[in-house]
Formats: sequence, C-alpha cells, structure tokens
Amino acid sequence: MLASPPAPRHVRRMTGTLFIFGYGYTARALARRLVPQGWTLRGTTRTPDKLDAIRADGVTPVLWPGEDPDLSGVTHLLISAGPGEGGDPVLAALRPRIAALAPALDWAGYLSTTGVYGDHDGGWVDEETPLAPTSRRGELRVRAEADWQSIPGLPLHIFRLAGIYGPDRGPFAKVRSGTARRIIKPGQVFSRIHVDDIAQVLAASMAQPRPGAIYNLCDDDPAPPQDVIAHAAQLLDLPLPPEEPFEQAEMTPMARSFYSENKRVRNDRMKSELGIRLEYPTYREGLSHLLAVEEKDRNGA
Repeated sequence: MLASPPAPRHVRRMTGTLFIFGYGYTARALARRLVPQGWTLRGTTRTPDKLDAIRADGVTPVLWPGEDPDLSGVTHLLISAGPGEGGDPVLAALRPRIAALAPALDWAGYLSTTGVYGDHDGGWVDEETPLAPTSRRGELRVRAEADWQSIPGLPLHIFRLAGIYGPDRGPFAKVRSGTARRIIKPGQVFSRIHVDDIAQVLAASMAQPRPGAIYNLCDDDPAPPQDVIAHAAQLLDLPLPPEEPFEQAEMTPMARSFYSENKRVRNDRMKSELGIRLEYPTYREGLSHLLAVEEKDRNGA
C-alpha cells in the first residue's frame, strides 16, 4: 500500500504564471494545454535559434544562461533542465532566489526519471521502492531530487518519467527507412509514456497540489522494445525489421546503457490521487494516434 502525501494545502488556481527552466519537448506539450486556458508561461532555452519558435507557442522565451530570469509574479515553477556533474544547474545558479520565491509558489514540479530505481531484473517498482540507481545519469537525478527537496517551504512535486515518445519521437521514420532493428535481450522490458499524457498529469497536479508528492509517469504496459518496433512495422504494412541479439548489436554506449536496467513501473498513484485516465494506456494506442496525425498532416487536413 503506497503512503499518501499530505492533503493539498493550496487553493486551486484556474490560471497563473508558470516559469519553466528547460523549455523542451515535454514543456512544449504542457504549453499546448495551458496557453489556451489563459496561463502566462515563460520558458528558458540555451539556444538563440529557438526563441522565435517558443514565442510562436505563446510562451515568453528567456535565453538562459545569459538573461536574468524574471521570476516576478510567478505562481508555478517547472524544472525540466537535467543535472550535470556540477549538480542541478538551476540551483547552482539561482538557489537563493528560488528559496526566496518558494513561500509564494502554489506549485513546483521537478521532472526526474524512473532511472533512479536502477535495475530490478524485470520486477515491479513503485514510488516507495528504495532508490538504487545503476547509471551515472540515475545517480545525478537522485542527487538533484534531494537538492530540490531540501529547499524549505517549496511546494515540490517530483515526477519520475519513463521513456518519452510522441510526435517526431516515434519509430516510424526508422521503420520506413529500413534502419530500424529489433534488439533482442531476453526478458528485457521498458516502461514508456506519451508526451501528451505527461502534460495531462502535470496539469492535473497543478490543479490539485500535494506538496511532497512523488509520481511515476508511465503507461500501463511495460513491453519489450522489439515489440514496439514490430507493431510500428505492422501499422505501416512493412516487413518486420531484422532481429539482432543484444550482445552482437552495434550501439552507442548511451543506448547500450539503457539495457542495463530492466524493470516494470507502477503508475497507480497518479491515477488514484490525480484522477488520471491515460489517453494512450499502451504503445499500441500511442503509435496508432501518431500515425493518424502524420497522415492527417500529409493530406493537409
């Protein structure tokens, strides 16, 4: 039985001002939900070439590091920037300002990873599972989580994300080009989640804050990666990509490292506490939707 965090302490706010450190793929999906509702969003990027695209999303861009982030009037804070060897980049540069802002915030969210749980040989993990990262990336995330948790008065929520997919991040391009492979490592499974479902969970949490809460964000079907590739080929009516044994497959060190962790991630808490009903409960619904959107865009509809 999962222990529940304290009940919400803040009055529900229908709109507000959200500052996002690290305006990237996930944050953009959240912006698509919030901007039409009347929210004010500011988001940082390291890349000057992205400023116009961020503005086109209805978000005020902040080139950071570089510009001084305007935190005035901020009611909600989302940290989507990943940590480095020097720790969390936001706290490294702005910890005193974040600490001063904390009591005025209705909600703060930190995007972490299910990699903090390490390897469980295909077994199930939930939010109460002890953190035992087996990768350097996971170790840095554990440290960053603790660093954010140490700020007094910060209404922090931690979201541990499984593998993210969505528009422009599906397997179809590789399957069409013939470069997709079905890497076979017996017993290996991954949990994953569609980016729009991440946005759904974040918006639900902002509407009903529970400071101190930790949520796993994943779908209902931890699955072998080769099954996802095979399903994509089936949807495209193309031949199955070839199988390659994991031991023989040419992979980057980063890609190979993901196979060192094998676990199934539970998502019960996000459903029970936030009332989440996943739009894409498995990769099958997610891939079907992605393909339908591609075809719609291709036909100009």
